Amino acid sequence: MKLALTLSYSGAQMSLDMERILEVERLGFDSVWSAESYGSDAVTPAAWIAARTTRIHVGTGIMQLAGRSPAATAMTAMTLDALSGGRFRLGLGVSGPQVVEGWHGQPFGKPLARTREYVEIVRRVFRREKPLEFRGEYYQIPYTGPEATGLGKPLKSILHGRPDLPIYLAAVGPRNTALAAEIADGWIPTFFSPRRIAMFREWLDAGFRARGGAPAGFDIMPMVAVVVGDDVAACRQPVRAKLALYVGGMGARGRNFYNDVARRYGYEEAAKTIQDLYLAGRRAEAEAAVPDALVDEVALCGPRERIRERLAEWTRSGITTLLIAGDRLAARTMAELAP
Repeated sequence: MKLALTLSYSGAQMSLDMERILEVERLGFDSVWSAESYGSDAVTPAAWIAARTTRIHVGTGIMQLAGRSPAATAMTAMTLDALSGGRFRLGLGVSGPQVVEGWHGQPFGKPLARTREYVEIVRRVFRREKPLEFRGEYYQIPYTGPEATGLGKPLKSILHGRPDLPIYLAAVGPRNTALAAEIADGWIPTFFSPRRIAMFREWLDAGFRARGGAPAGFDIMPMVAVVVGDDVAACRQPVRAKLALYVGGMGARGRNFYNDVARRYGYEEAAKTIQDLYLAGRRAEAEAAVPDALVDEVALCGPRERIRERLAEWTRSGITTLLIAGDRLAARTMAELAP
């Protein structure tokens, strides 16, 4: 099982802890992943990190589909891969309706259909087999819509990139997880629970069947918060706050994918309570309503020995990379404990 580090998107100020990133490179971590929401972007930090490191792979976890055309994403990926010496990995995701429509001004539409078209176009750009042409529900290249000049011409990338540059998809539900298994090289789940691996395997296997079999090297890379300390309750608190934000407020009532995750894990009552409280502006109460059991399913919290014991469940689940969200102590602890 490989180790990776995920970085959060910005708060009010943008900064990068390069000492932590250089330390995980020294510790032998396989990759480091940037993020974006509706503040800092995922690409600029990835470029900055790639320029400051020499061995570790750099990925976007994730670039939002609505924020860039498929061709622009492919250009960015090929450029970063070339400048980093083949160390770039492209992580993509649809985000949610609030961000897609409220921030990017794009229709949310049918996320699975859009993702399938997007990835296919990006791969065609990578492969450079012929000038780019595509006719889909979401993308028409060259554009031939009502305002077209008629001058659009199929083009082929000037830059010769890696035709097999890895593409990862972020997914938490059954259909988009199956899609990741069908068309991507890796899967990035959030709030992953290793004890639910049988359920996840069903979704992945559906995608692999549609693909004609599981590809060699498909990377299952769940994100896990790691908080090391003697006080388990104190270590749970930052994870509890994040769960309250996502389960309660990262999406509208009835259209919150993270709330669906908690319900799918059997926390229906808690998920409803958390969302009701969060949307009512009672955030502290929403955090208090997050069950300890849910925190412990999706995160590694507490003293070193407790983390060691709980890590065994993650290792047995068959994941291939553990994408850690944590500080330098968390990174060092995981480097020592991971098999």
